[in-house]
Amino acid sequence: MMNYKLRITNLKDNQLKQLVLSCVLVLFSLFSFSQVKTTIDSTSIKIGAQVTYKIEVDVDTTSLVIFPEGQTFSPMEMIESYTIDTTKKNDRYNLIKKYGLTQFDSGKYTIPKQKILIGSKEYYSDSLKVEIREIVVDTTKQGLYDIKPVIEVDKSIGNWWKYLLLTILAIALIGFLLWWFIWRVKPLTEEEEIALLPPYDRAKLALKQLDESSYLQNENLKDYYSDLTFIIRKYLDEKVYDHALESTTDELVSRLNLLKDGNQIELSKDDIRKIETILKRADLVKFAKGTPDVALAEIDRNTIDLEIDHVKEALPEPTEEEKLKDKEYKEEQERKNKTKKIVLTVGIVAFLLLGTLVGLGYKYGFSYVKDTILGHESKELLEGEWVTSAYGSPPIIVATPKVLKRIETPVVETQENQPKSSSFSYGTMLDVFNVTVNTLQFPKQERTAETQEQASAPEVDLAEISEKALQGMEAQGAKNIVALKDKFETANGAEGLKSYGTMSIPSVGSDKLRAAKFAFVLFTAENVLQQIVVIYPENDTYADDMVERILNSIELNPKTE
Repeated sequence: MMNYKLRITNLKDNQLKQLVLSCVLVLFSLFSFSQVKTTIDSTSIKIGAQVTYKIEVDVDTTSLVIFPEGQTFSPMEMIESYTIDTTKKNDRYNLIKKYGLTQFDSGKYTIPKQKILIGSKEYYSDSLKVEIREIVVDTTKQGLYDIKPVIEVDKSIGNWWKYLLLTILAIALIGFLLWWFIWRVKPLTEEEEIALLPPYDRAKLALKQLDESSYLQNENLKDYYSDLTFIIRKYLDEKVYDHALESTTDELVSRLNLLKDGNQIELSKDDIRKIETILKRADLVKFAKGTPDVALAEIDRNTIDLEIDHVKEALPEPTEEEKLKDKEYKEEQERKNKTKKIVLTVGIVAFLLLGTLVGLGYKYGFSYVKDTILGHESKELLEGEWVTSAYGSPPIIVATPKVLKRIETPVVETQENQPKSSSFSYGTMLDVFNVTVNTLQFPKQERTAETQEQASAPEVDLAEISEKALQGMEAQGAKNIVALKDKFETANGAEGLKSYGTMSIPSVGSDKLRAAKFAFVLFTAENVLQQIVVIYPENDTYADDMVERILNSIELNPKTE
């Protein structure tokens, strides 16, 4: 009986040992599979100083470890994420991930627990407390210095100077061509110089040129007499009788006698007879194939030379009235010539401008060309130098046509645990273009020592927030709001809610409403609500392009579960 009891006792002891051993093995497998430790190098730092947050994980070589990324340390702000430090011991890895954290407001803060993925399992680090101390400056020991002057920063001039240079070159080329072909005083040809001579000088020069010809040497009397009679007829046509060129010899002689009898020209009967003789001899040579002697032709040439002198002497001196009329005639001709040049220049320039505008309009669109010449506020904003900056904490990175200015919000000191808000804006809802970035940070409740559990942030319904934002627009005077909602995702994977649509808003200095569009995007993370609002004119392609560029530029850290 004793042996039986002993066997029973031994059996129970063995079963108990096996059970304890199994529990130990199970616990060992759970706690030895991976181990997560979190530490910080300091629990108290000055404003703006950095605290190093370290996560240490011990895993086997086959495990995949994913550390926290982005601004998951709120209210602390991550300013640097260091590379993972890896050491191997036997078949296990020891991974150390460090983060640089800071805060720019004094107070006591709690770094929330962080999620670490090891394989398919989630592990959470411990939350840690950090005190941010104010920097006390003893002005009795620390000297005060003047405000530093504004430092000028060299700004890139862009490519506008190339277009300006091309424009100047084109204008210079057009101006040169206009001057060369229209306004330039061109050198006169020999014929033009002769035409500008007085009739007497021209007749004398024509006789000299006749002497230099080879008509007499070649006994070409027909051409010789043709030129000789043309010289005397041309002179008489310009100074005595304006139909001398087309008149017959008898008609011309009759006219000269009539002028003499009327005392309009003091030309002798002998002079008229000599001119008549030479003209008739020339008619015989030209039309009846007469052949006078060469010596007689030379005598006729000298006779014409003398008769030209006699005609000049016989002509009365021009009166002052005639001189004045001649002067006025020349001035009138000069004015007409100048007016002609001006009209031609304006016509060519207008044609070139019109052709340039049509070409640019065909390539870029006539509205674009019109807005470029006359100016368009939205176009100037779109094509200006944009600014990419981070706003609020945690930061929202966004590109805007102008820098957003901080809007001071009143703080109600009587309310405890009120959310912290920050707003940055360009323009207002009543302006042509308005961009606003808002960040609302809710306070966190510190976890208790007993539960070691952190209170969750207030639940945020983005759809409800969107409706409240629309109600806020109505409160500012917006009417006829038509809104649509859609999911929104930034380039770096942060998800939010986009509301967009049309509305009517008041105009500055008028009771009339103008058509406008709006688009705002809401994001929420742990204890944080972020909002980007854009209000812009309807039927404005430049504003549409601006809004698309702004929304595509938004960057913030993806929402951490």
